[in-house]
Amino acid sequence: MANLINESEVRSTWSPIIESATGINDANKLAWMSTYCHNHKLYEDANIMSLNPNMNLAGMGKTSFPSAGQDGSGDKAPSLLPLAMQVAAQTVGLDLVPVIPMAGPMGLLSYLDFTYEGGRLDGGVGNNTVAPTYVKTNLVAIDSTDVVNEGTSRIDGKVIYKIVGELAAGATVASLFTPQTDETIELVKALEDHILGFTAADKDGTPYSREAGESTPDKVMGLSLFSKSVSAQTYQVAAAVTREQVQDLKQFGVDAVAQVESVLTNELTQSINQHILGAIRKLGSDNVTEAFGAGNFDLALAAPANGGETVASIHRQILTQILAAANLIANRGRRGAGNFAVVGAQVATVLQSVSGFVANPMSNTLSQSAGAIYPLGSIAGVNIYTDPTLAWADMNISVGRKGDGNGPGLVFMPYLMAESVQTIAEGTMAPKIAVKSRFALVEAGFHAETQYVTFKLDTAGANLISLK
Repeated sequence: MANLINESEVRSTWSPIIESATGINDANKLAWMSTYCHNHKLYEDANIMSLNPNMNLAGMGKTSFPSAGQDGSGDKAPSLLPLAMQVAAQTVGLDLVPVIPMAGPMGLLSYLDFTYEGGRLDGGVGNNTVAPTYVKTNLVAIDSTDVVNEGTSRIDGKVIYKIVGELAAGATVASLFTPQTDETIELVKALEDHILGFTAADKDGTPYSREAGESTPDKVMGLSLFSKSVSAQTYQVAAAVTREQVQDLKQFGVDAVAQVESVLTNELTQSINQHILGAIRKLGSDNVTEAFGAGNFDLALAAPANGGETVASIHRQILTQILAAANLIANRGRRGAGNFAVVGAQVATVLQSVSGFVANPMSNTLSQSAGAIYPLGSIAGVNIYTDPTLAWADMNISVGRKGDGNGPGLVFMPYLMAESVQTIAEGTMAPKIAVKSRFALVEAGFHAETQYVTFKLDTAGANLISLK
């Protein structure tokens, strides 16, 4: 489904409606929600229910939910744009990752990268055997006269080789290594790895003299466009109420159907939140493992309060560790420092308690309200979120960087945030409601894991605070 309307027109049309319905006024969120609402409206307009022209009055037929290639008993599944807006507004996980709405159930996510003097790993076609200048791999070079070791990748530890020999006619780059396989050989990408001697006179980065600069041809960087195909996945849940519940609850001013739909919406929201958080935690663990070899990015808190050490000063170390994780993201990802952290309830309590610690102050907006859950506030530019599903004793902390969707990291691509279908059971005549959400959570770019860090506070088996 093509989206041909100007983005500014979409924004001006939908932003006031979204702000009025949900209270959202954040510019970034209004931008993607406006695009989503436009796509959603196109979807609704393309599925208009019509009567059967061969009958005076079309019947509903048997009760059934929609399935692949077949409409449900209502002929049209009401997707309920207001419901979709509420799901989008309440899903806090969408504050942690960039959102790019899809206009259909399938999409294409494209991103750019630059390679050092790119050639062809497969040796080209016919006698075109131009090899790339630099590759990285864990394979072993067969002949050191054909390749030169240029060091290791700062991202994944693979060896970077400069190819100085020529390939035989029809040969591939894999012929220079053992075992001979193309699957573990890749081009060296400039946005992830840096080769010091590429623009210089030697591998140590020494600049050219004027004479050498005038006579040495420029080395060329290659531009590569990569695309990832995306298909929407589904979360779905249903519920039913009896006719008696509908009738009796009206006596108390309660709409049973609306209440059930609210519960189903909350179930979808929580599922999407946990799906996003699960992906963030996994990528964060992968990044730490690649950076340190064993995932040992733990903070050991001092148990006794010796000398001038106090409980609050020990708790203050957690803030330092969160900033360390944020800066590790900047060091590994080279796009900027981490700007959010997700913690459990006990860690959140400690952060609230030390947000005004005068002995070692730190700029923060952490809420002192005991009811604060999402978000908790910010500290030194890092937004803190609490995951209430974590156990009280869970000391895991996930730190990440929310980008703009053009760099590496997770990207959330919604197709239909919420679609609601209501039917009436033939036997009991009781209403049944089904709600589903269709979206894709995509690892974009190369080394998406570099934008996240997951670590665990080492408290020697004790709680940070005592509730006795």
